[in-house]
Amino acid sequence: MSLENFIQRATSEWMKVKGPQSDIVFSSRVRIARNLTELPFPMMAGTSQGEKVVKTIEKAWKKIKKHQPILQSAELIRMENLTDLEKRVLVEKHLISPSLAEDSRHGAAIISHDESLSIMINEEDHLRIQVLYPGLQLEKAWELASSIDNLLEKELSFAFDDQVGYMTNCPTNVGTGIRASVMVHLPALAMTQQLNRLIPAIMQVGLAVRGIYGEGSEALGQLYQVSNQVTLGQSEEEIIENLIGVVLQMIEHEQSARARLTSISIIQLEDRVYRSLGILAYSRIMDSKEAMKRLSDVRLGIDLGMIQDVGSNVMNELMVMIQPGFLQQYAGERLNPEERDIQRADLIRERLRMEKQTD
Repeated sequence: MSLENFIQRATSEWMKVKGPQSDIVFSSRVRIARNLTELPFPMMAGTSQGEKVVKTIEKAWKKIKKHQPILQSAELIRMENLTDLEKRVLVEKHLISPSLAEDSRHGAAIISHDESLSIMINEEDHLRIQVLYPGLQLEKAWELASSIDNLLEKELSFAFDDQVGYMTNCPTNVGTGIRASVMVHLPALAMTQQLNRLIPAIMQVGLAVRGIYGEGSEALGQLYQVSNQVTLGQSEEEIIENLIGVVLQMIEHEQSARARLTSISIIQLEDRVYRSLGILAYSRIMDSKEAMKRLSDVRLGIDLGMIQDVGSNVMNELMVMIQPGFLQQYAGERLNPEERDIQRADLIRERLRMEKQTD
């Protein structure tokens, strides 16, 4: 698949399929960090060493892909060959990290056809295997990530210590090197002012709660990324099991909050949902924060059965398409913030009109 197709498609193929608990859980992700022996970590590597890492991993990928179908249609993309805008789009699709996009001297990524798999090269670590699935499917994501890790380890020598486990650039990843995360939509808990109590409680059990692009990012549209903080002293299965247990409790709390809202203040909730839908359908200027807020309201209305003529997949598409990189890709030119706000409103109106026409 060409790079142009990767960039042009607003929604990854894996996002078009509904997964378990998809009314609340947008996606499940498992990421495995690994480093090669006898080579410095990326932040300390010179040009020749960084290039050696890319070629070594590329060679291993070509040898193992016959054993894993998802790798056969994958493509290796070098960051140095991309524009800043193209890299930004890949970040917005969660195919690469902001770190890889910003410091991409020797960076690359192997991305599968359906974009559920991404292997980042020379990010914070030599390689990071990432698998994304819709809904609550952490165990399935871990199964695929682990199988690819095992195949690569047969071809590559990973830095490993018998006492602490896999060696990584950041101490918080030492041990298993696994980071599991779930993206959850919690609008009812936000409306009922329960998140201020829930988030600290989650963090006390060793989990982190961040925005949609991970550490340091903002939680837009009531989307939160919940992940493990500890990778040392627990097995991969224990990490996955603990996270699933907490997420199931979060789902239960969100469902209870939604039930309360519909039983106590149904008219107020309907007014909020339809008001947001009207604003999305007719506004001429809209910044990203308001757009995510309105899309969150409408997505809640769809999940509660209030809105019948707009599909939840449309909201998923728009939450990606309204980001700055995609807006500029859609426009075919760089836009200043004001121009992006106008383009964002135009794009939302056009997409909603398309949905109405096919209804």
